[in-house]
Amino acid sequence: QVWMTQNLNVDKFRNGDPIPEAKTNEEWIKAGENGEPAWCYYNNNPDNGDRYGKLYNWYAVNDPRGLAPEGWKIPSDEEWRRLTDFLGGESVAGKKMKSTDFWADNDGESGNGTNESGFSGLPSGNRYGNGAFDSVGKVGYWWSSTESSTGSAWNRGLSYYSGGVYRDGYGKRNGVSVRCLRD
Repeated sequence: QVWMTQNLNVDKFRNGDPIPEAKTNEEWIKAGENGEPAWCYYNNNPDNGDRYGKLYNWYAVNDPRGLAPEGWKIPSDEEWRRLTDFLGGESVAGKKMKSTDFWADNDGESGNGTNESGFSGLPSGNRYGNGAFDSVGKVGYWWSSTESSTGSAWNRGLSYYSGGVYRDGYGKRNGVSVRCLRD
């Protein structure tokens, strides 16, 4: 597998159509309620895009116009599993996937990782379906292309207080980061 080493930071689909930016809570909520694609910067601050990329709802991830650039794809739940298995399993892969900087401290101990994998996972936080932002510096989440239920899709998460990788069904209206896998 060949993974991107940065979070996705595109504002156009592969076909050139613009992906709507949701700058207000109302715009974010409306996109989610209507099942429409949207992206934002953490706290709607473009300066956060330089480090963390954009946060996307799952409707952008799943859009038939293609969120991933040419030659790349959104990884499936199974492709994420292959990555964590290769790195020794979910209980230890997180430390190997986290960047060596930017993670909050956990009770005086650094929450940073070793980045042994080269994944360079960053604590880019998330945006809830109600528009609220949370956890920059503490967690990073990444979408998969695989639904876990009608209203949610599988993602992977890293946290400042753990060396593991979390697999969770997350509401499609939420905004998290995207990493692409070479097609």
